[in-house]
Amino acid sequence: METTQIVGIALVVVFVMIYRQTRPRPVARPVGVIVAAAMVLAGLAGGGLVDSRHMALSLAVLVVELLVAAGLGVLRAMTTRVWRDQRGVAWSQGGAATLIAWVGSIAVRVAMAVATSFFGLASSQSSVLLFVGVTLGVQFLVVARRASALPTVPVSGAPAAR
Repeated sequence: METTQIVGIALVVVFVMIYRQTRPRPVARPVGVIVAAAMVLAGLAGGGLVDSRHMALSLAVLVVELLVAAGLGVLRAMTTRVWRDQRGVAWSQGGAATLIAWVGSIAVRVAMAVATSFFGLASSQSSVLLFVGVTLGVQFLVVARRASALPTVPVSGAPAAR
């Protein structure tokens, strides 16, 4: 695939996920984790993640990118509201803070791509898929963990799902 196609696919997935995250939805749905896993696998399968001309620096940048992706996923997960309805079903919904965190995540990824080229490293389109897959996967897993930590008996007065 060409760079524009890969970036286009990643952007479509991100925008669909952002839209879905702003709507109340049951936490137990595995769709987000499945999409994230598929993106990670596609990123790994695409190859070219390490610049063979600058192996050490390239590996260091890749590790930093993955750590940043995971950290941004945790940040966005913490901006997501998680609750149980009257039936005890865990729900989640992102709000304005989640949208702001997404804008920040995209800006950080763009800045990282610019920094990579500044260091003269070959840029891999697969790294975009890997970054998005990791950041989404971590976000979904942290939201699921937060939901599982909620009391199993709904608290009286808890908001119902819409």
